[in-house]
Amino acid sequence: MAKCNICGKGVSFGIQVSHSHRRSNKMWKPNIKKVKAIVNGTPKTVHVCSRCLRSGLVTRA
Repeated sequence: MAKCNICGKGVSFGIQVSHSHRRSNKMWKPNIKKVKAIVNGTPKTVHVCSRCLRSGLVTRA
């Protein structure tokens, strides 16, 4: 699974608990997009989460 190149957000793990209190392992994946962005003056493809895209931390090419 890819990580965000800007903030480093990746997969997080935990336990999902149902209504009857049965517990099972769960994996939460971030919403990561492959985006063409300008890095050091040149366009490159980078993995960026949707939060970094919305907040304007990435300038798209």
